[in-house]
Amino acid sequence: MKKLVMIIPLVIVLCFALSFQGKEAIAQVEQQNKTLVGQYVKAWNEGDFEALKEMLAPDYQYYLLPSTSPMLNRDGMVEFAMMMSSAFPDLNVSIEQTVAEDDLVVLRAILTGTHEGGDYAGIPATGNKIEVTSIITFRFENGKIVEEKELPDTMRAF
Repeated sequence: MKKLVMIIPLVIVLCFALSFQGKEAIAQVEQQNKTLVGQYVKAWNEGDFEALKEMLAPDYQYYLLPSTSPMLNRDGMVEFAMMMSSAFPDLNVSIEQTVAEDDLVVLRAILTGTHEGGDYAGIPATGNKIEVTSIITFRFENGKIVEEKELPDTMRAF
């Protein structure tokens, strides 16, 4: 009975320690994912399309909400980023808020730019400034972005 009384507190302490280590590991992964999102935004801002492609998983899918069908794959996203960079040479994405939980990072971002470069969606350069606020959810697997779901406020874009 004495041995049992001594073992029970030891088991409780061990369970608590393992639980704490698990939470630390999750927090570390969440921070790594937030850092990767920051690097992704930096690649967009700098027009670093190779870095952008490297951060996206081969099976990456982009959704423009409220659509439930993927709109772009990895190569399509890189092509889209190139087109946006060309059409809006001063393109800038600023991160306003970031929240991470498990394999997800949710971001509130503001995209600004001036349409003075090439065509955008078939529209020649207008000189108009844009500002689009978006809520974007990123999902990660093995240190790569596998899914991006964006809900932009397009009513205030131009």
